Amino acid sequence: MQVKEHYENHLASFYSWMLGDLESKSTAFKDFLVDNGIEPNNTKVAIDLGAGNGIQSIALKELGFEVTAVDFNQQLLDELQSNLKGVGINIELLNIRNVLKFKDLKPELIICCGDTITHLENKEQIKNIIEDAKDILLDNGNLVLTFRDYSNELNDSQRFIPVKSSTDRILTCILEYGTEKVKVTDLLHEKIKGEWTQKVSSYEKVRVSPNEIVGFLEKSGLEIKFNEPINRIQTIIARKTAYNNGYS
Repeated sequence: MQVKEHYENHLASFYSWMLGDLESKSTAFKDFLVDNGIEPNNTKVAIDLGAGNGIQSIALKELGFEVTAVDFNQQLLDELQSNLKGVGINIELLNIRNVLKFKDLKPELIICCGDTITHLENKEQIKNIIEDAKDILLDNGNLVLTFRDYSNELNDSQRFIPVKSSTDRILTCILEYGTEKVKVTDLLHEKIKGEWTQKVSSYEKVRVSPNEIVGFLEKSGLEIKFNEPINRIQTIIARKTAYNNGYS
């Protein structure tokens, strides 16, 4: 199944439950940005690629950015809208590969968080979106990427990952490794009217390592400012400097 269909037919219905408390996660992201010196400075425009239910978008808005939230799933964007509580954010139903559409906004910050970047079809598309983001960023603007590192295979029972459980839901993720992709199966057991039901859907993610992502960023002319795993999610901040853009 294609990733868009997987979200529409399966994952979007329990995505927010899976992520947990929106307020605490949004606050943690805001603190991370502040700790790394990322706050509104020039145009104050930020683009959130793969915004989902708004964890990062809300943090950006609270910091004072003018935010455009982009996602391909209408249900999650509707949830984002309901989570705003009157806070104004521009919402776009769009594939994140169309980032060049936002060139005229002159963003000083572009983020692509969660595991969104591995949802693309291959490493070439990842490289292309990095290059496009760099092209539309202002000088001294930042690109923030977070993603899971699937380059090292999990074996045997390690491939079965208990994601979250509650009194009426149990979510397990199962990984199957190919050469360039990892097949991800989201297995949801849900109690409905006292009876447990099973819902299963699979899709593929790109197996890309942090070193490969750093290579794409540096080749595009971006300078790596931060590159560490946070809660098992690789997190990278890359900056577009005037020097790397060919200016003195």
